[in-house]
Amino acid sequence: MEAGPVLSVRDLTVEFPTRRGTLTAIDGISFDIAPGEVLGVVGESGAGKSLTGTSIIGLLDPPGRIAGGEIHLEGRRIDNLPADAMRTIRGRRIGTVFQDPLTSLNPLYTIGRQLTETIRTHLGLGRRAARDKAIALLTEVGIPAADKRLNAYPHQFSGGMRQRVVIALALAADPVLVVADEPTTALDVSVQAQIINILKRMCREHGASVMLITHDMGVIAETADRVAVMYAGRIAEIGPVSDVVKRPRHPYTVGLMGAIPRREGGERRLRQIPGAMPRLDAIPPGCAFNPRCPEAFARCRLTRPGPMEVDASHVACWLYDPDATPTPDFPPSEDDEGDTETEWQTYTPPPDPDPQHAFTASGEALVEGPGRAFDLPQSDWRKVTRP
Repeated sequence: MEAGPVLSVRDLTVEFPTRRGTLTAIDGISFDIAPGEVLGVVGESGAGKSLTGTSIIGLLDPPGRIAGGEIHLEGRRIDNLPADAMRTIRGRRIGTVFQDPLTSLNPLYTIGRQLTETIRTHLGLGRRAARDKAIALLTEVGIPAADKRLNAYPHQFSGGMRQRVVIALALAADPVLVVADEPTTALDVSVQAQIINILKRMCREHGASVMLITHDMGVIAETADRVAVMYAGRIAEIGPVSDVVKRPRHPYTVGLMGAIPRREGGERRLRQIPGAMPRLDAIPPGCAFNPRCPEAFARCRLTRPGPMEVDASHVACWLYDPDATPTPDFPPSEDDEGDTETEWQTYTPPPDPDPQHAFTASGEALVEGPGRAFDLPQSDWRKVTRP
């Protein structure tokens, strides 16, 4: 019998009530993390990556609130637990590695005290057994003379060494899930690879799944098993790393991959995605990426796409709607015979054309796309040639 997911998130929605209205920061996202799996979560700043992790570990600050959906850990719902019950899960079943290790550690306590306190609280070990486990953890993460450094304070460690301590702290109680929020951002480039390797090795040896939040697709490609690409609080694409990195489907993912410098190739300028992430009070209707998308057509501006299965991935993009197929029964003219670039679609001119919200006279959306017909009335036709 196949084991169920360690973490299951379904239709998670996070809101922030303000005096000017309610802002939706996470908008109905769903994903699973399997036992022993590393799920990478990537996207621009403001995409909702860290907020998703914060919601899972129960550290969402007011006025933020989980307004909808469910979070299940090992089959148990945890998003509706009281604070005291969630505190026993956090640290014991869910470990956390934050972005800045200096702010993650208490500067007034020694490393040893912080480690042994965590171990004794969650595992119930005696003082000597907790100290021995703390020394073993520090040794595992590569801190030399661990028995002596146990009495040192956080400021006496370098940034890379502090992050090693935080990883040891996250795994001290043998959790089933580790949420690593930008664990290498505050570190030197030369140290980043070491920390990622330590995190992956330690989680593998301790049998923990990992939710790795980052903006670095290079880290995702080397570390994760699957990747979720987030944009404006939604998941644009999720699938195996090899699929998403080598064959990105969503136009946003294509843009992210195109912005990565490559050794081969003759392009001197990096590709860039025009525009910026929308503010929470200005998320456009339909697909949130449509104002920046080179493939956007009218349906993208009207209706939000749900996740659609494409091979091993799921893509939230109308370009992959299986029910949207080119109309096959329109007879091409003699001039179009043999023209493989020409397709046909239905079209009805609106009474008052609007480039942002175009409708037919009967209130149905216009179609402006690569030869797709979305069940529009066949009162008129136009020829569409792919660029």
